[in-house]
Amino acid sequence: MASKKVRKKEEECYEIVKEKLSEQFKEKGVNVYLEVTSRGTFSNELKNKIPRGKEVIFLFLRKVAPDITGFVEGTVLPGFIVVEVKRGKLELDDIYQLKKYADLFEARFAFLVSLEPIPVEIKRLQEVLYLLTKLKETYQAFVLTHFDKNTEEFVEWFEENPFTSPIYWK
Repeated sequence: MASKKVRKKEEECYEIVKEKLSEQFKEKGVNVYLEVTSRGTFSNELKNKIPRGKEVIFLFLRKVAPDITGFVEGTVLPGFIVVEVKRGKLELDDIYQLKKYADLFEARFAFLVSLEPIPVEIKRLQEVLYLLTKLKETYQAFVLTHFDKNTEEFVEWFEENPFTSPIYWK
């Protein structure tokens, strides 16, 4: 569980990360909607996108929810977007936390945004266990990214930048 001080630092970045991700999607010519949901509050616009019968997911999101949630339309496979922002060094538990949110929303795009460079250990784990490959579904982007808060840009994508991979935009 993140301390209040760490959580505050993360929260300070939610709006700019949301804005920069929105820009990336819009550059692909698609409609995107993102909102900060870290406190477990979801707008009616977002709730209306949940298929009937799946509203049960909100029972699991009352205490912990993705930092940013939304949806994309205008692609061959429209769907949900979940984003988790981490101030400190990424850990294995962070990846599984994102996986939980991606599964609950059946997200098309899942982003784990770190304010620090992606650790070599995480990259090596992928090389030997193919962890990220195993965690994602077909045609699902499950991505780790380093966001530089000084330049306000995404400076690294792992394993791939989904905005340059044609599989998501056909």
